[in-house]
Amino acid sequence: MVYITRRVAFSAAHRLYRPEWSDEQNWAVFDKCANPNGHGHNYMLEVTLSGIPDPETGYVMDLKHLAQLLEQEIVSKVDHKHLNYDVDFLQGINPTVENLAIVFWQVLQRKLPAGQLYAVRVYESENNYAEYRGEPLTPARNGMLHTVLSAEEQKK
Repeated sequence: MVYITRRVAFSAAHRLYRPEWSDEQNWAVFDKCANPNGHGHNYMLEVTLSGIPDPETGYVMDLKHLAQLLEQEIVSKVDHKHLNYDVDFLQGINPTVENLAIVFWQVLQRKLPAGQLYAVRVYESENNYAEYRGEPLTPARNGMLHTVLSAEEQKK
């Protein structure tokens, strides 16, 4: 198996906040990330595909095509946006870096050949990132993980 990765950057704002919690509880859990006006990051998104290179081209996938897919399906929708308010596929989701990795996986999985998507890694800063590889998820015991896409939406 060969693994290829494409990296893209975007800038966005978000607020970590659970509306069913009090402001005090949000501040206790999310600290300054619960700021009512949000805050911003310069994100880096890495998407890794796996496969056997095509015998004629030598490609698992033409990285130019992967770059176009990332631009069309994710970057054009999140770059210079407020993730809580401006991005349709993030509505109702607390936009933690973990949840972004899961949702980006789900968006891309519908657009790529079955089994080709290997990993989605989202860097919130140079020190913090989350990686998701499509494993089944069960909501965390404290309810922090929102259901991101229904099974039906994932099949589209």
